[in-house]
Amino acid sequence: MTDKRHALVTGANNGLGLAFSKGLAQAGLSVRMGARDRRS
Repeated sequence: MTDKRHALVTGANNGLGLAFSKGLAQAGLSVRMGARDRRS
């Protein structure tokens, strides 16, 4: 059985939240991103 790690990042549509999301995904985590507006 494999244990996949998960992360929820808020404010992930730009700035630090987006950078953290990308880094976590590159590290192999399953990332869920929360943002107020998709267009930002």
